[in-house]
Order: sequence, then structure tokens, then C-alpha cells
Amino acid sequence: MSSACLRWALSRASRGVCGGTLNSWRIASGAGLLSFNGRCVSASLSWGWCPLSTTVDETEEGQVPKKKQDPRARATIGSIGRKIHQRHLQVINENGENMGTMHRADVLRLMDENGLKLVPLNENKDPPVYRLMTGKQIHEEQLKLREKQKAKTGPVQVKELTVSSDIGNHDLLTKLRQVQSWLDKKHHVRITLRTGRVEHTQPLDTTLEQMVQQIEGLVGFVSKPKVIRDGRAAMCILRPPSVKELREMNKAFMGAGVRALLFMERADVALQVERRTPPWDR
Repeated sequence: MSSACLRWALSRASRGVCGGTLNSWRIASGAGLLSFNGRCVSASLSWGWCPLSTTVDETEEGQVPKKKQDPRARATIGSIGRKIHQRHLQVINENGENMGTMHRADVLRLMDENGLKLVPLNENKDPPVYRLMTGKQIHEEQLKLREKQKAKTGPVQVKELTVSSDIGNHDLLTKLRQVQSWLDKKHHVRITLRTGRVEHTQPLDTTLEQMVQQIEGLVGFVSKPKVIRDGRAAMCILRPPSVKELREMNKAFMGAGVRALLFMERADVALQVERRTPPWDR
């Protein structure tokens, strides 16, 4: 049997078994292999290049294209475990103190002894900067990053509220509760106070500031109360309090609570001393 007839018989058999065509097959010269769609099948014969064969597509099967990273992906902080590629590191301990340049073996020993995790701060420096942190510290930092990410996402919505200087006290409290609900949803609130039928001697910006002070909870100002429309109205823009403002308020409350406790303790001690003192020695 000639080689041409043998090639024709093999092509017909491959079409019946694999459902392929003649162009799907090529013969690897000198290797004793038949290639079908990039997959090699052993053959007992080998011959030269076949004029009827075509080249196989060079794309490899099984390769998954890499997914592009979403630029809106949330930045996070995490431990690198024990995979330290650099030999020397600049290490900052869990208290924020700089421990200088250390060998990675010493860093691993500190991690094992104190139950700490290694977090990269700046891997582009020479030597790279890492920090030793506890699991609780890493969790807190992740929460802070998430809060910052939430604050940056989307434009800020501004709600508007217009009230008259003649508004009653009950209606004013209802309006202020609505303002507080908007602030709780991280919205900004623009409040406009216009003159009513009854003339008031007090400036409108002062009246508006007194109204804002009746809001329950802490508020911040984007724009403080000011007079507009040639003195016929006053306007201010409120915002939710920042993390720094809330922290300062908590410190102030804690300081006031400590002072109150100290005052109560001193008053209690003075009362006990007065009870123990005889009436004739008072």
C-alpha cells in the first residue's frame, strides 16, 4: 500500500472516530505521532510533511486568561504569614516603636514567641518596612479602611429644609428629628431660615444657630449659619460628625464622668468623716 493510500485511510478512520476532518490532523515528522487539535496520539509509522496537513493553532488549551483587577477593589491590610522573601527587614513592633533592621529569622522568632503577625507597610523601600501586629489590631485596621472606603463611595446627597422664624416649638422639634435622621444616613442637610410675619429683634443667623443646638447628638458644619438675601433669611449646611470629632466628644464625656466620680467620692468621704465626728467637735 502506498503512503498516499495509507494517509487517506487514516483520515477516514479519524473522521469516523473523533468527528474531525483531515485538516484537523497533522503528522509530526520523525516522531511517530499524530496530532489532533493540539493533542498527540501515537502512531506506528512516520513519514515526511504532508501537503494536505495544516498547522495547529498555537493557543494552548487549559490556560485561563488572567482577570483584570477591579480598580474599585477595596484596599485592605493583612498578614503575609511566614513567607518572608527579603532577608533583612525594618520592623515596627505592635506598639508602634521602630525596632530597626532585623534578620527574617529573628522576626520569625518574635512572631512565634509573642503570637504576632507580620504586616507589610512599604515593600518598595530598602529595606522593606513591616509591622508586627496582633490579630485584633489587624481587624481594627480593616474596619477603619472599610469605613474610609464607604465614605468615599458615591456623591454626597444634600437634603434641604426651609423653616420660618415663626415656627412653633413642637413643629420645630419634628423638623429637627427629620434632620437628625438624614444625618444618620450620612447626608448633608441645608437649612434655610426665612423671616416670618412677626418681626424679631434677634439676627436670623443667631436664631438658626440656636435651632441647630437643639438637635440631639453631635453635628458638624459644612457652612456655619450666615445671613443671606439681604438679611431676609439665614442658611447653614450640616454634615455628620467626623471620626475625630466623635473621638474628642467621647474623651470629653469620659473626662467629665471621671471628674464627676471624683467629686462624688470626695463628697462621700467628707460625709463619712462628718458622721464619725462627735457633735461637740464639729
